[in-house]
Amino acid sequence: MSNQAVANRYAYALFQLAEEKSILSQVVQEMELVKEVVNTTPEFLQLLSHPKVTTEKKRAFIENSFKDSLSETSLHTLLLLVENKRIESLVDMIDSFKEMSYEAQDMAEAVVYSAKPLTSEEQAQIAVIFAKKVNKAKLLVTNVVNKDLLGGLKIRIGDRIYDGSVKSQLDRLERQLIAGTR
Repeated sequence: MSNQAVANRYAYALFQLAEEKSILSQVVQEMELVKEVVNTTPEFLQLLSHPKVTTEKKRAFIENSFKDSLSETSLHTLLLLVENKRIESLVDMIDSFKEMSYEAQDMAEAVVYSAKPLTSEEQAQIAVIFAKKVNKAKLLVTNVVNKDLLGGLKIRIGDRIYDGSVKSQLDRLERQLIAGTR
């Protein structure tokens, strides 16, 4: 079975459990924390997937690392992944879980690329406008500064990209001029 299929199964189980216990938002935040730890500390997954480290030591490591910051549900999910030797699916599982939980809450994530940092008011306006475009009740906006854009915005929501950047407009104009000279 592929890692993504495994990740989806664990994500679905976690989703059902979190929804049943009415702690979906909390578990999403906790899984974000775990993902941040994994992304900032590559040794974390290396240790947990190393064949010479016993399952007991891996369990103890997870419990010591997260006992104060994760709910029992989230902690047990991590322990289950370790016990079943599926820890390599952790990041994919977290992504799938977030997707499921956002869908259930009628939410989506948007990454907004801009030439300069956006104010919280601008981010809120973008969230309202683009939530309607993608038929979601709420849009979670993350601003990424990209000086190459020159101006304007580039917004990625799922697999959709809305590109209103000056750079893309200049690129489009350049293509039109080149095509017109042939």
